[in-house]
Amino acid sequence: MAKQIKDPVHGYIEVPDELIPFLDLPVLQRLHYIRQLGFAYLVYPGANHTRFEHSLGAMSLADKVCQNVGLEEDERLMVCCAALLHDIGHGPYSHASERLRSEFGAFSHDDILPFADILDPLLGDIGCDIHEAAAIISGNHRLAPIIHGDLDVDRMDYLLRDAHYSGVPYGTLDANRLIQSLFMDDEHGLTLRDSGVAAAESLLIARTLMGPSVYYHHVSRIAEEMFLLAGRLHFTGDTIDAFMRMDDAEGTMTLLNSPNAAARDLMMRIRSRRLFKRAVYVGRDQVDMPRLTQLSSASRERLRMEISDAAGVDEHAVILDIPPLRKDMQMQVKVKSLHDYVPFEDIVPLLPLMNATRQEQWRLGVYAAEENVEAVKRAALDVLGVSSPTKQVRLEF
Repeated sequence: MAKQIKDPVHGYIEVPDELIPFLDLPVLQRLHYIRQLGFAYLVYPGANHTRFEHSLGAMSLADKVCQNVGLEEDERLMVCCAALLHDIGHGPYSHASERLRSEFGAFSHDDILPFADILDPLLGDIGCDIHEAAAIISGNHRLAPIIHGDLDVDRMDYLLRDAHYSGVPYGTLDANRLIQSLFMDDEHGLTLRDSGVAAAESLLIARTLMGPSVYYHHVSRIAEEMFLLAGRLHFTGDTIDAFMRMDDAEGTMTLLNSPNAAARDLMMRIRSRRLFKRAVYVGRDQVDMPRLTQLSSASRERLRMEISDAAGVDEHAVILDIPPLRKDMQMQVKVKSLHDYVPFEDIVPLLPLMNATRQEQWRLGVYAAEENVEAVKRAALDVLGVSSPTKQVRLEF
């Protein structure tokens, strides 16, 4: 009988007998101690759920998809195993450490091959090749859309789970309806029946609304940028990979005990929630977007130093946050109507509007300690050439 685990989002999750040995692997157990939403707990105190819970949830939904589309047992096990393992590459504070690690060279948390020596024996026991499982997780396999695609179970679970634990209701979607509307087509791969279009739309809307409310909330963003600055001051190319194998608590203690005083101070501020404040927080209409978003890392650092010099504050007392533009949501999946296969984008006029909304959610931030906010604001407005916001005028017809 499959092992049952009680989950607050999906009810009882059944783990196939063949996958039970994977649950006790140290690389998977480590996810118990990595928060799913990084520093969002500083905004939403309930957002303490972990990557382990999410991995179980993704596996459960993947199993439902596999059964619904009629995969053979060996493929079902392989996809479920890939869903269970898809996040073992995450470092402390999830995507925050991934951003830091990427500054030292190419990196993706989707790559499970570095764990081959640990995973190979168990994968062999269920007749699964690690390269094939890795291809599913990274999106390079015909079954990959189940886990890494436009309507994947990874996204379904994290939206539902993040909404549940944060208390923000915008992540609600009908995952069961969506899964029941999927099928595998020899030519088009994972395909959506027209009965599932509304459920798919709800997923897109949830992604759009959860962005500014949770994933890019300014407090969470400030804490993440403080963490990144502390990490740049402490880690080197020789030490960063060991850090990526730590959990949140180990990563925090590493920076709290850093020989670099500024790194210690930044991490202690996060720990005690004495976060930097917004000195400047503006939209794309107030800055030179083409110039700022194409700056190299070195050029951004020079701008940050210029702001701190002009404000007369310590160089580590200012953070310049120029996020990349959010990628447009795309739906390559085909919809099976009564007589034909139709591109999803052809029948959902909301998609361009939602992508435009995502672009307008972009914000440039300059953050500083509360006592320095006014001085940093004056300096940043001048250095960055920030203009007054465009006045929105409502037209009368």
